[in-house]
Amino acid sequence: MIHCLIVEDEPLAAEVLTDYIRQLPYLILVKVCPDAIDALEVMQQEKIQLLFVDIHLPGLKGLDFIKSLPNPPKVILTTAFHQYALQGYELNVVDYLLKPIEFQRFLGAVNKVQSVLASTTRPTTLTVQSDKKKVVIPVDEILFIESQKEYIKVQTTTTHHITKYALTKIEEELDPAIFLRVHRSFIIAMPKVRSYSSHEIDVGGKPVPIGGNYRDAVNQSLVNYFQST
Repeated sequence: MIHCLIVEDEPLAAEVLTDYIRQLPYLILVKVCPDAIDALEVMQQEKIQLLFVDIHLPGLKGLDFIKSLPNPPKVILTTAFHQYALQGYELNVVDYLLKPIEFQRFLGAVNKVQSVLASTTRPTTLTVQSDKKKVVIPVDEILFIESQKEYIKVQTTTTHHITKYALTKIEEELDPAIFLRVHRSFIIAMPKVRSYSSHEIDVGGKPVPIGGNYRDAVNQSLVNYFQST
């Protein structure tokens, strides 16, 4: 699953992109933001892997917004003006879509993002410091990870480990196609999900809460995941 954000102040253009995103089961639209400041606030709370950014935004312009991000996700620029293409590619954007955007052109850009993300190798083990020793945890044994202030609890199929680590940092290291943030304090392994409701998920026989702000995105992610497996 690819969690994405639309940064677009034109309602019609945002509506077109929203419709296109909803046609692709592996794309999860987190929010439509009318300006860069709103997008920055969302990105502080959510793990975003793909941005659709209009160049002519109110306030902070699209290109300046991308420049301001220390570790930007993948970016697809959207604009009615072709003269900014070179500047966009200098910022290492994945693609540049001219409005009005056709679905086939949109699909081609998203396929490029998929290829780039798929080429990123993910670790098969997680090494943490626990009880004054290094512990190597196979990633496929993880049920969920829980934030406990400045520590995290890594729950596996057989045991758990407590280590000093930031949840947002560990989220960056895990495969987003497998691991899903479902609460400000919890990340789950989707292959270990046994059942779920609107408020709770059974992960390997252990209950994990779903945060209210995460509910819609979590439901869509789980539906898409189980439809594709």
